[in-house]
Amino acid sequence: MKEATPDQPGATEEAPDTPEAAHRRPDASRQAQDRPGAAAPAPERPEQPEKPGIERAAVLGRAVRAAKRHRWFVGLFAAGAVLRLLTMLGFRPALWFPDSYTYIVTVFRPRPDLVRPAGYSMFLKLLEPFHSFAAVTAVQHLMGLAVAAMIYLAARRARPWIRTLATAPVLLDAYQIELEHLLVSDTLFMFLVTAAVVLAIRDRMTWRTATAIGLLLAAATLTRTIGQPLVVLLACWFLIRGRLALTGVLLAAALVPVMAYMGWFYATYDRAGLVGANGVFLYARAQSFADCQKMDPPPDLRVLCDPRPPDRRPPSQEYIWSQDTPLVRLPGITFSRANDALAGRFALLAIRSQPLDYAASIASELARTFTWGRPVYPDQEIYDYYEFPSREPGPPGRHAAQLGAELAERYEGGPIATRVVEPYAGWLRAYQDVARLPGTLLLLVLLVPPALSVIRRRPELEWLVPWSTAVALLVVPAAVAEFDYRYVLPAVPLACLALALRSRSDLPKQ
Repeated sequence: MKEATPDQPGATEEAPDTPEAAHRRPDASRQAQDRPGAAAPAPERPEQPEKPGIERAAVLGRAVRAAKRHRWFVGLFAAGAVLRLLTMLGFRPALWFPDSYTYIVTVFRPRPDLVRPAGYSMFLKLLEPFHSFAAVTAVQHLMGLAVAAMIYLAARRARPWIRTLATAPVLLDAYQIELEHLLVSDTLFMFLVTAAVVLAIRDRMTWRTATAIGLLLAAATLTRTIGQPLVVLLACWFLIRGRLALTGVLLAAALVPVMAYMGWFYATYDRAGLVGANGVFLYARAQSFADCQKMDPPPDLRVLCDPRPPDRRPPSQEYIWSQDTPLVRLPGITFSRANDALAGRFALLAIRSQPLDYAASIASELARTFTWGRPVYPDQEIYDYYEFPSREPGPPGRHAAQLGAELAERYEGGPIATRVVEPYAGWLRAYQDVARLPGTLLLLVLLVPPALSVIRRRPELEWLVPWSTAVALLVVPAAVAEFDYRYVLPAVPLACLALALRSRSDLPKQ
């Protein structure tokens, strides 16, 4: 029987998988063309790139879907933005505080200030080309909104309503918005510290992130000296996480700019430090409890004693600025090296001699943070700076402020007086009467995270970073200077973040 050949019916041929064989195989489309009546195949179309309009539509669609997912936060964020816009319309170009003029002097006469580090002045210098304090307040309002966004993103695994509520105080508190409109350092400080803390609690950490955290802390320290203990706090957090090498990176990034500034300060005043007022402020704090009969100071310190009983003495700040206090009456300027050293020695002697009185004084000062109401403190003049004004504030009265006002007109390129524009200003005054975070609620926000940790007995420690930072921001001023309402506000977003982080401990990661 003959074997079938390829030409015979039923025969098969196994085509080798080679280029030559493929070339010999008839093309299916060519065969189809050869058949009578067969339709010609459609020509292949080259791939067309997506049109820009389609790409924009896709981006817009994604944005809409994201807005729907986060609609509660988006609504709250929009409300905060509208409130800030009304503030800029109602009080043009900015609101002034006594410290504001000092910062302006440093912008035009660059040298370290004896009382305040120059970080905020550097910030103002960056914005000087705009010749507009309205531009400064606009950036500060954007920082307030950015802080809310950072809190919301950092608490991403918390329940949506919790993370949204965590942003409400910074977005809607009228005193927070008013603080952003003041030409003072606190909003910049709050932004820098919040950014550093949010980066520090990330799961992934690289040397670049550690460097960024260190630089943010350095900038915060050069904005307000209270940033110094925060460097220690975040370095301890790195050590707890076992990141020894990155701890060194963080400390180097934080300390190099600070040491450079200290070198500038030393070259200017032949004194070590960031400022030349630490002893003076601690002396003013000690006067709330110092009893020279218990202290028995040496003759050179006795001149700083106040014969009045502690309960009849004025607020601490009066011992720095009032002309009839023992320190201010001494020869030379209040912040001279000799006077600052003398005041520091007096304060340390008072603390060593009366440690329990000092602790009680700190507790008493800190308690002002957690009252439900908002009593006038330290005096009516300072208190009024934190309220939206009903009429145009008068010109500064102190000589140093008058000099700063002249330079401020140069910065603005015109008048700097605050114009109160109705009806926007009236709306904000009415809003400020009702929209604030009472101190008692802030105390509750601070107490809940450690309470939950005790009850649930879970090992999560992430919440400790913003929580301890918020506590430090509240306690340190009360311990070394005095309570002030504007010192409280930068701690609020971090306290809320700590609560949101602690509440997410029982939730699965997304």
